[in-house]
Amino acid sequence: MSVLSTAPTEVYESGDSALRVVAISEASEDNWLTVHRLADWLEGCGAEGLHGAVPTYDSVLVEFDPVLVSARQVRAFVKLGLLELAHADEWTQAPREFDVPVVYGGQYGPDLERVAEHQGISVEEVIRLHSEKTHTVRCLGAPAGSPMMDGPAFPKPVPRLKDPRLSVPAGAVSVAGRQAVIAPAVAPGGWCVIGQTPLSVLNIRREPLVPYKPGDIIRFRQISAQDFGAYAGRDLEPLALENLEPQP
Repeated sequence: MSVLSTAPTEVYESGDSALRVVAISEASEDNWLTVHRLADWLEGCGAEGLHGAVPTYDSVLVEFDPVLVSARQVRAFVKLGLLELAHADEWTQAPREFDVPVVYGGQYGPDLERVAEHQGISVEEVIRLHSEKTHTVRCLGAPAGSPMMDGPAFPKPVPRLKDPRLSVPAGAVSVAGRQAVIAPAVAPGGWCVIGQTPLSVLNIRREPLVPYKPGDIIRFRQISAQDFGAYAGRDLEPLALENLEPQP
């Protein structure tokens, strides 16, 4: 049996109805695995009074009803979960892959040239670095379940905009710091928009509202502006590349 050890953690109170569990090892991947495995365990343990567990890169927010359960009891649940995970089989959740067509630059990516200039590389190199690697969804952020991912291997972190936009379109493909993201819905934003996907990321008629979850893999693929309309109105789904070709 393959066993995955958990990273050491620290627990902090976050108001009177939540605890924040932070993984503190020097290995970022171990931290990420620990908080996501713990979140899964807490969601499925059936403990009374627990409302949910929201994992990020290296921490998980554990929400609870203080009328039904105390912070001390929730700490005990967290400790029990970590003990069980330390002796559990290795997490074998198979990631799904998403192929995301993107039009880079121009009206679809107004900050592409800005990013290239800041990095000291060409626009073509920015696109290549962004689209050549696979991106792991690390957690879901705002707005509307945005897929927060490790960013491309740019020479240096990408600064956020000095003046954030009041409205960024749904499907905007953006970078900031060492991260990458897709905007599921229209919202304000200060990240650098380098492109846009015509696929619909958020679908209010389905559950869950977004098709990916932490651990899934996203690969970006450059398409021309002329092909944007051929994909418009189609939902982002975990489909093979050949199923995402434009319709004639």
